[in-house]
Amino acid sequence: MRETKEAFARFWPLTRGDRAPLAAVVGCVVVAALAETASILFFARLTDHALGSGSLAAFWGPAGGWLAAAVVAALVGYFGNSLAVRTAERFVLRLRAKVFRHVQSLPPDFFQRHRRGDLVERLTGDVEAIEQMVVSGVVGAVSAVFSALFYAAAALWLRWDLALATFVLAPLFLVVARRFSGRIKEASQDERTADGAITSVVEEALGNIVLTQAYNRRAAEEKRLDREARAWLRASVRGARASEKYAQLVEVVETLCVLAVIGLGAWEISQQRMTLGQLLAFAAFLGYLYPPVRDLGQLGLTVTAATAGAERLHEILDARPAVTDPADPVTPWPVRGWVGVHGASFRYPGGDRDALTGLSLTAAPGELVLVTGPSGAGKSTLSKLLLRFYDPSDGVVCLDGVPLTDVPLEFLRENVALLPQETLVLRGTIRENIACGRPGASDADVVRAATAAAAHDFVTALPDGYDTEIAPGTAILSGGQLQRVAVARAMLRPAPVLVLDEPTAGLDSVAARRIVAPLRRLMAGRTAIMITHDLSLAPDADRVLVVDGGRLVETGTHDELMALGGTYATLAGPDARGAGRTEGRLPHAVRRT
Repeated sequence: MRETKEAFARFWPLTRGDRAPLAAVVGCVVVAALAETASILFFARLTDHALGSGSLAAFWGPAGGWLAAAVVAALVGYFGNSLAVRTAERFVLRLRAKVFRHVQSLPPDFFQRHRRGDLVERLTGDVEAIEQMVVSGVVGAVSAVFSALFYAAAALWLRWDLALATFVLAPLFLVVARRFSGRIKEASQDERTADGAITSVVEEALGNIVLTQAYNRRAAEEKRLDREARAWLRASVRGARASEKYAQLVEVVETLCVLAVIGLGAWEISQQRMTLGQLLAFAAFLGYLYPPVRDLGQLGLTVTAATAGAERLHEILDARPAVTDPADPVTPWPVRGWVGVHGASFRYPGGDRDALTGLSLTAAPGELVLVTGPSGAGKSTLSKLLLRFYDPSDGVVCLDGVPLTDVPLEFLRENVALLPQETLVLRGTIRENIACGRPGASDADVVRAATAAAAHDFVTALPDGYDTEIAPGTAILSGGQLQRVAVARAMLRPAPVLVLDEPTAGLDSVAARRIVAPLRRLMAGRTAIMITHDLSLAPDADRVLVVDGGRLVETGTHDELMALGGTYATLAGPDARGAGRTEGRLPHAVRRT
């Protein structure tokens, strides 16, 4: 019960803006219950005065009243149900947007700890379960309460003594529901967890279909899915059995109550203390009374099951972003592009050692600073600090001398562009994929960016050109072509600082050579910090920084570090000795503007 109250208190504020429609729905429920009550009373009059006496004249009055009540019930039922559905869906829309907005602010390590399919299930099934508790649950509870009150009041008005005798059994419904609530909640928790696991297995299998086929893992993947599906089956069946036991037990109790009423009514008729119409109306009121009472018990079970979904959403909403906007942000300024990292140390949440320790570097507007080092040295962690996915535990990262912790996140990421290690593709056209680098970019801007990225020729050679549909995992374009589309996207972004994280990772030597010229054009005139194992652009760099074990171990130009004969020389290999600036290098004057 405590968990249910906490969940309701947390999510009820999301109905703000729909409280008036909810009140209208409640009003419709009340009117519909009154109309149903009136219908039963008209039925009793019809039985006693028209059917009992065989008088057609006595038929029209009760029949007209009954029809009017039915029309009113139909109209308010249609309006109320339609409005209830709209209100419920608006709540789902609002809650899903709230959770999704929060998820997008969470740090990368959160997504490493949670399976993507399970997060999808929380944003879909669990959100809808919350709606069943907060909106549909409220409407259902109000409907059941008012219906029960009206039918009970009418039964008391007809024969208060018989009504009180039958009301004694009503609490049995709630007692039975309470007994089953624990089992249903446990089954619902297991079922929702299994739902997320099934979604994850399917998503992972489809995303790694090449690996599955190449390594003959189809049977293994089928077994993995079968294991999760059987867990879902067990939880689903367990919950269904508990719900069905409740429903059947309640049916028996309800039948017992109705039979008791009919038996007592027959005795009353034999004693001429009750008419047949009154008995039928009384039985009808009780027949209408018990379903709302039963529904209240069932609603308790539904809310209990929804609490399991609420707990899963709480886990997401209670997760804290690694970084937030400053309480007192600096005023936006025309960024020049000075980047400074001063004594930065960082350890990932749950990590057992620092990924970076006391790292310092500077980059001036127009400079190319290349950061390299062995795998696992902490290079990619630097890109996460520069974009402020995380803040350093010690030290400070600055943009134009301003600590990033004082800079609004949106402003920072407008002025620091990232070309990530993974080539990210959105589902849409090539034009849309490039244009997302700068919302509002014209077609001419897209073409210019694609041309500079050496992508225009292969795009126009496609049957649909820039309108070619692509998606994650697409086979329409090669890895090198997709990377050039990503470069074109970055070119559209007018950010004075550019961070490139392994821009040639996953490309073969031919594709890597083809991307070098577009990368040079992309970096020209910007402060560029390239994090890479590929040292083909090292001779063009103003400085090369070598990171090992999270520490800066060497710094200098390509030639200086090769002459030093240390870690960098080992990484570059003997073929790099004596290499000067490559043909087509960035003009020195441009890089130092």
